[in-house]
Amino acid sequence: MTTTLHDIVDTAAAAGSFKTLVAAVTAAELGATLKGAGPFTVFAPSDEAFAKLPAGTVEDLVKPENKAKLAAILTYHVMAGKVMAADVSGKKLEPVTVNGGKLHVDGTAGVTVNGAKVTTADIACTNGVIHVIDTVLMPKA
Repeated sequence: MTTTLHDIVDTAAAAGSFKTLVAAVTAAELGATLKGAGPFTVFAPSDEAFAKLPAGTVEDLVKPENKAKLAAILTYHVMAGKVMAADVSGKKLEPVTVNGGKLHVDGTAGVTVNGAKVTTADIACTNGVIHVIDTVLMPKA
């Protein structure tokens, strides 16, 4: 049986554990970008990661008037290029995200991104890779 790869958005939607992320990407109108050629590396917060945010945070962010803020948060989870877990194993890196902020990636004991633990790595997509994280990353204001 062959598995058909899909783009980042369709892969996240099909997984079923990224309902909040997919809704946020739609609200921020970033779907077309993340369906683009890429490649992209996406640190995708699970629904459980979004649930750890203070009550009302997600509901507030998906309001039309907060689109720019939501887009800034979401693009902080995206890097240009395809970076696999093996590429960071044993290393500490500070890659720049699509929104221009820096991430602190630590591959010396498992992989963490700004302290968020990568719980599932290397989910291949046609236009990049998804790494599941257990915490939503917030860019510094």
